[in-house]
Amino acid sequence: MSQTQVRTTAEVMAEEQEKPRYRRQINWWLTALIAFVSLSILFPLYITIITALKTPAETASGSLALPSNPQWGNFSKAIELTNFPRALFSSLLITVFAVGLTILTNSMVAYAIARNMDSRGVFKGLYYYFISALFVPFAIVMLPIAKETAMLGLDNRLGLIFLYIIFGLSLNIFIYVGYLKSIPKELEEAAVIDGAGVWTTFWQVIFPLLRPINATVGIIMCVWVWNDFMLPLVMLSDRDTFTLPLVQYVFQSQFTTDYSLAFASYLMALTPLLLVYIFSQRWVIGGVTRGAGK
Repeated sequence: MSQTQVRTTAEVMAEEQEKPRYRRQINWWLTALIAFVSLSILFPLYITIITALKTPAETASGSLALPSNPQWGNFSKAIELTNFPRALFSSLLITVFAVGLTILTNSMVAYAIARNMDSRGVFKGLYYYFISALFVPFAIVMLPIAKETAMLGLDNRLGLIFLYIIFGLSLNIFIYVGYLKSIPKELEEAAVIDGAGVWTTFWQVIFPLLRPINATVGIIMCVWVWNDFMLPLVMLSDRDTFTLPLVQYVFQSQFTTDYSLAFASYLMALTPLLLVYIFSQRWVIGGVTRGAGK
């Protein structure tokens, strides 16, 4: 028995050695594309960093070389000119509430539409009504909205948060409905059999399954709200509530722009969003992987 086992093992090892070994081939076209995309992102970031550390004379020369004497004082001057802590608080407040309320409200609206589109025509009409808003340019409704919100006393951060939720509804409905259709209805039917109502079914069964798409919507909304300039410009009337993109406009005058201080301010405004991504990417990627496995 032992000799047979030894012969069998030897034969298996010989067969494994005889199998052709495939070498991994490098896709040079894909590698070149990734390198080009990386450079297209890193090069503007390099320009921003070196410009933020240069003197106005070095910036005017247009050189791509590193600054001879880094001007770290540009950051402190930019903080003083923009009142950076106050603008940072305003941007954080608007972004957090806009993203959080958007996920809560838009997911509920999308759930109602997705589960009733096939049986009730009014919900299908609502779906196409929301989608059609994607094709309306903001410039057309900008001034009427600014006038109406001023009349209602909503030309402040509260009104701005409300408008972000409304304006993001069209794209978010499109994203949520497509994802909700992939969730089997049998899960809800089982919850109903166990005695769960509509609200209990949504919050305890459906909403936990929306983690991957919630992460997607949250990222889209966070980047949009944090970097948006036009909507706060026409909405906010009190300078103490200005967001970071608004206060950075102080570096631009009628004829000139102080690029060194402006780029220093841009870097400081970029840092919080970058930190959020670094610390949250594990949950975002984990949510996407869990959603792919369901």
